Amino acid sequence: MADTELSALLAALNSKRTHVLGILEGLDEEALRRPVLPSGWTCLGLVHHLALDDEKFWFRAVAAGDRTAIAEILGSGNSAWHPAPEKTPEEVFALYRREAGLADAFLAAADLDAPPAWWPDFFSGWQHDTLREVILHVITETATHAGHLDAVRELIDGRQRLVVP
Repeated sequence: MADTELSALLAALNSKRTHVLGILEGLDEEALRRPVLPSGWTCLGLVHHLALDDEKFWFRAVAAGDRTAIAEILGSGNSAWHPAPEKTPEEVFALYRREAGLADAFLAAADLDAPPAWWPDFFSGWQHDTLREVILHVITETATHAGHLDAVRELIDGRQRLVVP
């Protein structure tokens, strides 16, 4: 049962990860770095955020308790939405794929009922109690951001993910 549930959760997460990268295919660097909405985030910044604030934070730091990941996150100054200008889109996409791969390697042998190995003290009043809740949180975050990217892609060049031209 747990293996089937974990497989289903990972399939859902990987579907959303693929959606995120797929909707951005074909955009040039200028489009990836251009803010489209009044809030000012960029497509590249959103992928960078997913890599660091979702994949790395929730899986490597919170769920696995990876001390290196925790130290990097706590010392980062939270610039995940703004990748350094010298980071190429290819590097940001590779970072996202790498963090997803590290997350998947951890999750492959994880117990869905296990509590997170670390919980940041800057969250007060709430906590995910199991790895299952952490995975569901990241699926929700990734799906939400995939939808944001769908809308922004349509504003950039009219492309719609599920509409065949």
